[in-house]
Amino acid sequence: MNILLKSATIVNSNQKDIHLKQRDILIEDGIIAKIADEIEEEKATQIIRLENLHVSLGWMDTGVSFGEPGHEDRETIENGLLTAAKSGFTDIILNPNVHPVPDSSPDIVFLKNAAKNQLTNLHPLGTLTMNADGEDLAELFDMKNAGAVGYYDYKLPIKNSNLLKIALQYTQNFNGLVFSFPLDTQIKGKGIVNEGEVSTRLGLKGIPALAEELQIARDLFILEYAGGRLHIPTISAANSVSLIAEAKKKGLNVSCSVAVHNLFFTDAELEGFDSDFKVMPPLRTKEDSKALLKGIKSGVIDFVSTDHTPLTIEEKRVEFDNANYGTIGLESAFNALNALLGPEKTVNLLTQGRRTFGVTEPVLLEGQAANLTLFDPDTKIKFTEEHIYSTSKNSMFRNRTLKGRVYGSINNAKIVLN
Repeated sequence: MNILLKSATIVNSNQKDIHLKQRDILIEDGIIAKIADEIEEEKATQIIRLENLHVSLGWMDTGVSFGEPGHEDRETIENGLLTAAKSGFTDIILNPNVHPVPDSSPDIVFLKNAAKNQLTNLHPLGTLTMNADGEDLAELFDMKNAGAVGYYDYKLPIKNSNLLKIALQYTQNFNGLVFSFPLDTQIKGKGIVNEGEVSTRLGLKGIPALAEELQIARDLFILEYAGGRLHIPTISAANSVSLIAEAKKKGLNVSCSVAVHNLFFTDAELEGFDSDFKVMPPLRTKEDSKALLKGIKSGVIDFVSTDHTPLTIEEKRVEFDNANYGTIGLESAFNALNALLGPEKTVNLLTQGRRTFGVTEPVLLEGQAANLTLFDPDTKIKFTEEHIYSTSKNSMFRNRTLKGRVYGSINNAKIVLN
């Protein structure tokens, strides 16, 4: 199929000659055949004209959960990848938040095979330890050869300091990426939300930012000693930004991410006891959100993640204390970030990160494969359930006014439009 995008404004700050310029783009059999001021419509079998159409390189999300295998009632791989494609994501890093957890090469192969022939590319993470129990290292090298792009005991901190040291040393042999979730469980105790004025007023047990900061400080000391590559997913506290900034100044090979909702919301949202706002790490204070945004703008924080976590009604519509942690975020990610940061910074955030995970970076040039996201950055929308494509509907962005709309994406010689 030959696709012609008409009058598309290209957003790609790495290519100054076409950045923010309006062009026609002809795609033939999945390859960008021509980029020009105007291309004859006779050359295409599908012509796409959309209001205020903008085009960028396809977006990547560095932290997505689905459900399959084991929790297909939350989300299947097929519908999850379709949701990602409709939300503008042509690559996703898949968290090992399934049952059984992927701790061996056959598990990674299963996930890769389940995602074949889809528009959105799935890049799985394996667990760091067998059964994600924090005791013995999983089959890291074998999983790497099978397609795993990193190792993560999902939302579980590495309690054993020596285990983290050994993992960092061992993975240097094949350039593996070790994840360490930033949470000291002893400091956390029985806390479920951010410790502060709101938790005290509501009578909810709190998790101090210290629980995150202590774990990060420990991990960075171990990284400095052992070497290797460390990724700290979804930080939430102001001092975490400072700790990682100092480590980067020392030249340590550390990266980190922040969830979109930790930029957009604070613990003030807990006043209504809505379990959609129960996430891990928790929503923190306005000062924390400001520090995270500053970390994004300065480059200390490397990636923004949706931390997309589908959960069933039975897992969410219960007493707040008993509800599972998590919110979906693929469908609202661009709109929320665009409202906070504007389209150019948002696109830059959503298109960087592939190199860290060993994922091939797309190029917006004639003769290259078309890996593109189509969007309108200017239209304001009220985000409602009709914008949710996930099987589960647990979104904390519901009924919020956001900015922009995603038209769809093109990748792997396929196109998905909303």
